[in-house]
This record gives sequence, structure tokens and C-alpha cells, in this order.
Amino acid sequence: MCAATQKYDVFQAIADPTRRRVLHLLSENNQSIAEISSHFDISRTAVVKHLNILSEAGLVRGEKSGREKIYFLQPEPFEELSGWLKYYEQFWNNKLTKFKFVVENDTLKNR
Repeated sequence: MCAATQKYDVFQAIADPTRRRVLHLLSENNQSIAEISSHFDISRTAVVKHLNILSEAGLVRGEKSGREKIYFLQPEPFEELSGWLKYYEQFWNNKLTKFKFVVENDTLKNR
């Protein structure tokens, strides 16, 4: 698949720390490309590429407002992410509970 037709999913989109920071900024308020770019030491073109990936994943939406494009956070795709994380949270909680039990019992045996 060529890069021009590639579609990103939520997990690919949030894998990059710059994109996670963009999402955090947009969670505080809607912003233009110029406003978002002002928070980074990368080119505006690079920021636009990150915004395009976030848009393809459905995490943000851009709307023209005069000469600017304003970006908004789209919360719906985070539901998929939340469900996935909850499953693994339960898995890790179970593993940590078992680990705690083993450590505590081992400590009692060694007293």
C-alpha cells in the first residue's frame, strides 16, 4: 500500500509522542495549525503531517475557518482504545495480585 492511500488506526496514531502531545493540546481547546505548531520545535509541515495521521485515525477533525484550519478533538475513537486498555488492565491487575501473593508468602517463609 502506498503512503498516500495508507489509513491509520487509533493505535498507530497514538504510538508517536508528538501526536499524543497534539491530542493533549486539543483536549484543552480547539486550535489552529499555527497555534499547535507554536508548541513544537518541528516545522509546520511536520505538524500538518501529524495532524493528517490523527485525522485519518478519526481522532481529530479539521474545519476551515476563514484562512485558517481549526482542529477539534474527536472523542469517539478513544472508546475502542479504552475497551482495549480495560481488558489488559484486568490482565495486569491479576498478574500483579498473584505476584504480590508470591512475594508476601516468600517473605513470611523467610522470617
